[in-house]
Amino acid sequence: MINNLLASFAASDKMSDDGEMASVMGFSGFGKKARTFDLDAIFEQTRRTAIERSQRALGRFTHKTSLKKIPDTHEITLQHGTKTVSALALDPSGARLVTGGYDYDVRFWDFAGMDQALQAFRSLQPCECHQIKSLQYSNTGDVILVVSGNAQAKVLDRDGFNVMECVKGDQYIVDMAKTKGHTAMLNSGCWHPKIKEEFMTCSNDGTVRTWDLSSEKKHKSVFKPRSFQGKKVIPTCCTYSRDGKLIAAGCQDGTIQIWDRNLSVHTKFHCRQAHIPGSDTSCLSFSYDGMTLASRGGDDTLKMWDIRNFRNPVNVATGLTNYFTMTDCCFSPDDKLLVTGTSVKKDEGNGKLVFFERASFQKVYEIEVTNASVVRCLWHPKLNQIMVGTGNGLSKVYYDPVKSHRGAKLCVVKSQRKERQAETLTQDYIITPHALPMFREARQRSTRKQLEKDRLDPKKSHKPEPPVSGPGRGGRVAAHGGTLSSFIVKNIALDKTDDSNPRQAILRHAKEASENPYWVAPAYTQ
Repeated sequence: MINNLLASFAASDKMSDDGEMASVMGFSGFGKKARTFDLDAIFEQTRRTAIERSQRALGRFTHKTSLKKIPDTHEITLQHGTKTVSALALDPSGARLVTGGYDYDVRFWDFAGMDQALQAFRSLQPCECHQIKSLQYSNTGDVILVVSGNAQAKVLDRDGFNVMECVKGDQYIVDMAKTKGHTAMLNSGCWHPKIKEEFMTCSNDGTVRTWDLSSEKKHKSVFKPRSFQGKKVIPTCCTYSRDGKLIAAGCQDGTIQIWDRNLSVHTKFHCRQAHIPGSDTSCLSFSYDGMTLASRGGDDTLKMWDIRNFRNPVNVATGLTNYFTMTDCCFSPDDKLLVTGTSVKKDEGNGKLVFFERASFQKVYEIEVTNASVVRCLWHPKLNQIMVGTGNGLSKVYYDPVKSHRGAKLCVVKSQRKERQAETLTQDYIITPHALPMFREARQRSTRKQLEKDRLDPKKSHKPEPPVSGPGRGGRVAAHGGTLSSFIVKNIALDKTDDSNPRQAILRHAKEASENPYWVAPAYTQ
């Protein structure tokens, strides 16, 4: 570019010299007039071109770097059951995973204790016959919040034992602030990010309530979402901001309402047309910097909001099918990607995990998970692993051996333990150190040797009697019912088999019959 400018400057100087010479000699000119150049405009155009090229190169670079950060090279599959996995939770350290589903079960998985069989170490039904809606570990990881289809949330410890159950409210009181607890089915719940004893639930009774772990008899505070006309609306999801100062709820009328945690009357931020009215907003998630809120709608959209300017969304992604009221969205640990799942009907394709770049909101990557809907997704910041709950009862864990830490990497390297059948066959060895020598049992050296010794013993290795077929024999009756007569026959039946010669059996009575004729001979004498 600079060489071209210098050449044009030299040409223009030459042409101006020719013009001066022509005017002196009386000629009108030797040719065309010299071209004039606007140097400022040329330099501005050059600067813009350089900026556009650098932005395109930077975009390609950030696209590649964001793809490199997704840990999806390896995966393991945990079989929760056959029905939808509707809840997922990982403790803050990433050691234990908890899954809950439509089959009412909550299963506990310990990455450090599992081998390649990938079996849960505990399974329980904490809420009896109610579907599990939400699970979450507290920020210390010692208790778990369980939100199900009934009106009472439960808190369990790490091993699944009951710690607390929220009280149920009086459903005949109109003012929901006057009742002690929820009166209708719960929809969602979560722990406070800073205060370890506080958690929050939202319900079909039209309230969002905060609770304290130490007082289960009454809620702490009540937030009541309202429509534009001031009527009650049902909150379908709720969450705290990262600093715990704000409480956000997505409602059935399409609104997103945000309160100050300490002021429960009026909303601090209120967006009236966040999603289509009547569609259940399935998830709200704050970014790690606390400035951005992501909302996953039942209207097949994913929207990103700046809470400082809450009237209109910053970015919108459409065409993301959603059939579940708990479909997740979450931010990546570095806050540069946004992740959500898509739903599919039976035998109509595969559910996907879709990744969007936060800055440009372009779809940068997607993972085809399975031939069912992707409901729950969780990207753990410490492990750098992605957990996914699907509609066909699977929980998948995606990881990268290089970028990920612990978690699924601990259990895939352990070989599956074989069950030792020999130990169950041998008798228990009773240790009696002070017994006399004649009563002392020989010490068992190994189970294999004891098994070989038992095999040589005719009593211990006696083959069981086969079942009787046909008529009974030897005091055993073939088929007997439950009547008294069959029981008596079974117990007193005699052995009817006689292996002796029948002729000899008759002739052994001949001598007695000739000496003492009693039956036949006296009759023939007359």
